[in-house]
Amino acid sequence: MAGLEDLYREIILDHYRNPRNRGQLTTPPATRTEGFNPLCGDEIVLFLDVADGVVRDVKIAGQGCSISQASASMMTTAVKGKTLPDALTMVNAFKSMMTVHEDHLDDEDEPAPPVALGDLEALRGVVKFPSRIKCATLSWNTFLQALDELNSPPE
Repeated sequence: MAGLEDLYREIILDHYRNPRNRGQLTTPPATRTEGFNPLCGDEIVLFLDVADGVVRDVKIAGQGCSISQASASMMTTAVKGKTLPDALTMVNAFKSMMTVHEDHLDDEDEPAPPVALGDLEALRGVVKFPSRIKCATLSWNTFLQALDELNSPPE
């Protein structure tokens, strides 16, 4: 298992040192959404361009710990180019992985079909450290917030 943990650590460090999709998009057409974790100071600025129900582009900026920044980088590669339903499926699968599960399914509840998370599996170990879960999910929650803002009528 140590070999797998080393591989996962390398994936996380690679995304932290060489973040994918770092930068900004012109707004509009993109939306700009900020996320903040007051517990540790992680900040994420997410730029999202959605057209015809597809995530055309997504960029990230901000600062934070290696977990939050690596997760943000990994999130952008996971949702970029996906249809909104597929992107939301990925978000839900990731957030489910980040949730500490207990066996509390009713007999009537059926588990969701598994979603291949690929490199995102590297972040599975974060669940062992509950205080870091918010670091790992910050960009994902910010992505959901950006989608809500896109779907909200202007005031």
